[in-house]
Amino acid sequence: MESPAAVTALAALAHDRRLAVFRTLVVAGADGLAAGRIAQALDMPPSSLSHHLGLLEQAGLVQVRRAGRSLIYAADFAAMRALIGFLTEDCCRGLAPLAAGACQSGD
Repeated sequence: MESPAAVTALAALAHDRRLAVFRTLVVAGADGLAAGRIAQALDMPPSSLSHHLGLLEQAGLVQVRRAGRSLIYAADFAAMRALIGFLTEDCCRGLAPLAAGACQSGD
């Protein structure tokens, strides 16, 4: 992931409602959720949800597909992994071996 794409993704997530939407979609998994179910789960008006989903989609963090009359939204897990990778790719470089342990998962 390049820096401009990371900035766009982070900016999209830098809002409490959009972050809640994205986290809800992460929990839902690859199958995603219909927009109405997301609105209901988060007690969010459909117009507000539409705005937030649009920004997450533009940032490349959410994919949408049509299923009959419903729009199904799903987190883009490849994009999420790319963003996390971008944020951690230089973790602890150049630090003493003891400090490098801070970058290992499982803490």
